[in-house]
Amino acid sequence: MSTALSVFAIVAGLAVGSFTGNKIGRKNCEKEINAKIGSVQQETERIRNEAKEIEQKAKAILAKAEADAKHMIEKAKAEAQSLIDSAEADAKTKQSDADKLLSDASAQLARIENSAQKMHDAKLQEAEIEIQRKTLERQNALDKEEKRRLEGIVQTESRLVKKEELLDKRSETLDTKENELKTVETNIKKAVKQTKKRIKQSEELLESAKQKLEEISGMTSEDAKAMLIESITNDAKLEAAKIARQIEDDAASEAEKRAKMILGVAMQRFAGDYVVERCVRTINLPSDEVKGRIIGREGRNIRSIEAATGVDLIVDDTPETVVISAFDPIRREVAAQTLKRLIADGRIHPGRIEETVTKVKQEIDERIREAGDQAFFELGIQNVDPEIIMMIGRLKYRTSYGQNIWRHSIEAGWLCGIMAAELGLDVKLARRVGLLHDIGKAMDHELEGSHADIGADFLKKHGESPVVCNAVAAHHAEVEPESIYAHLTMAADALSGARPGARREILETYIKRLEDIEKISLSFAGVEKCYAIQAGREIRVLVEPSIIDDEKASVISRDIARRIEQELTYPGRIKVCVIRETRAVETAR
Repeated sequence: MSTALSVFAIVAGLAVGSFTGNKIGRKNCEKEINAKIGSVQQETERIRNEAKEIEQKAKAILAKAEADAKHMIEKAKAEAQSLIDSAEADAKTKQSDADKLLSDASAQLARIENSAQKMHDAKLQEAEIEIQRKTLERQNALDKEEKRRLEGIVQTESRLVKKEELLDKRSETLDTKENELKTVETNIKKAVKQTKKRIKQSEELLESAKQKLEEISGMTSEDAKAMLIESITNDAKLEAAKIARQIEDDAASEAEKRAKMILGVAMQRFAGDYVVERCVRTINLPSDEVKGRIIGREGRNIRSIEAATGVDLIVDDTPETVVISAFDPIRREVAAQTLKRLIADGRIHPGRIEETVTKVKQEIDERIREAGDQAFFELGIQNVDPEIIMMIGRLKYRTSYGQNIWRHSIEAGWLCGIMAAELGLDVKLARRVGLLHDIGKAMDHELEGSHADIGADFLKKHGESPVVCNAVAAHHAEVEPESIYAHLTMAADALSGARPGARREILETYIKRLEDIEKISLSFAGVEKCYAIQAGREIRVLVEPSIIDDEKASVISRDIARRIEQELTYPGRIKVCVIRETRAVETAR
C-alpha cells in the first residue's frame, strides 16, 4: 500500500510538472515512476523466490521422508512385513502431502502475480485521471485570472479617461478664474488710488479743523490729548477693576468648586497619619558619673567622638544630660546612636569609639537605603538611580518646622497622584514629581542655594526628565512652571505642609510673621485697621469707605496679597479679606 501511495505522489508531481511546463521536472518524475515500477517488479521477483524456496523446502521434506522410509524399511526387515507395508503407506501419504504443498505454492504465486499486476494497472490509471483533472483545473484558473486582469485593465483605462476629462475641466475653470482675478486686481488698484486721494483730502480737512479747534478752545492738541488720555485712563482703570472683579469672582467661584472637589477627593483618599520625627539633640545619662567617662582623661574621649562623628558635644552643668550640636541631621543621628551604645556597653575609650562609630555609620547607611527603597516601593515608582534612592532615604532624618521631610515627600507623591488621576494625567509621573520635590533638602547643608535649585540640578545630573526637574525647581515659584505637574506639586506641597499639626514653628518666628503681615497691610493708603487671624492664615483689612470704593477694595486686596508673596516666607496660604463698611449713626433725644 505504501508503495502504491509513493507511486501516486510521484505521478501527482509529474502532473504538476507537466502543468507548469517544466520538462526537467517531468523527466525526473518519469524516472521516479520507472524506479517505483522496478521496485514493484523486484517485489514480485522476491515473492517468486519465496515460492521457489517453499518448493525447495518441500523437495527437502520429500527427500528426508524417502530417506526415513528407506531407513525404516531396512530396519523393519527384521521385525515384520507389516511394518514394511505401513512404512510404504506412510511414505505415499507424505509424497501426496508434498505434492499438495507444491501445488498450493504455485497457485499462491500465480495469485500474487495477478494482484500485483492489477494494482499496478489501477494506480497508473488513477494517476492519469488525476493528472488530467488537475490540468483542467489549472487551465480554468488561468482563464479566470486572465479574464479578471483584462477587466481590471478596462476599468483602469476608463478611470484614466475620466480623470483626463476632469483635468481638462479644471484647467478651463482655472483659466476663467485667472481672468476674473486680473479684472478684480485692476479694480482694486483703481479703488486704492481713489482711497489715497480721499485720505489726503481728509487729512487736509482734519488739519484745518484741528487748527480751528485749538483757536476756539485756547488749548494745544498735546494738552487736549493729555487731558483725554487721563480721563480715559481713569475710566479704563475703574472699568478694568469692575471687569477684573467680575472675572475674579466668576473664576474664583468655579475654581473653588473644582479645586474643592479635587482636593477633597485627594484628601479623602489619602488619610495618612502624621508622626513628627525629630532628630535627637539631647542624650539622657543614667548618672552624672557617665559624663566624666564620656569626657575621658584630659578630654580624649569627647575629642574622639567629635572627630569621628563631626558634631559638637556640649557637656555643661545640666544634670544627667549631654547635648549634640550639628547642622547635618545624619551626623547628629550617628552621634546619638554612638553615645547610646557606648553608655549601654560601658566601655568608653578611643578605640571602642571608632569601632562603634564605623558600625553605626554602616547601619545608618543601610537604614537610609531601605528608607529610600520603601518610599519608591510605596508609590510604585521604578527605574530610579541609586543615588536618588539614597538621597530620598536621607530625608528620613531631616525635618522642617518639626515635620519629617521623608513622610512629607511620600504624602506629596500620593496627593499628586490622586489629583493627576482626577484630571486624567500621568499618575506615575505625578507621584514621581511629588516624591522628589524636596530632595534638595538632603543636600542643602552641604551646598549653597535653595533646596529647589539644588534638587533640580541633582536630578538633572542623574537622568531625570525635564518635566520632573522643572516641577522640582518651580514648586516654590522660584522658576516659571512649564507643565501642569509643577502646579500639582505646589498644591500637594501646600496641602501636606498646611495640615493641622503637620508643622510647628518657633514662637518668635510666628509673632514676627504676624507683625510683618499687619505692617504690609497698613502701608497702603486708605487702610484704617488690619487684624491677622487664624494663626496668620487670614488677614482682615478695614478700609475707609470715603477714600476706597468697591472697585479699589478689590485692587487693594490683590496688591496686599502680591506684597506678602514677594516679601514674606510662610507655610501654606494666606487669605486677604478687605472690608469696606459705611455706617450712619444718629441719636434720638
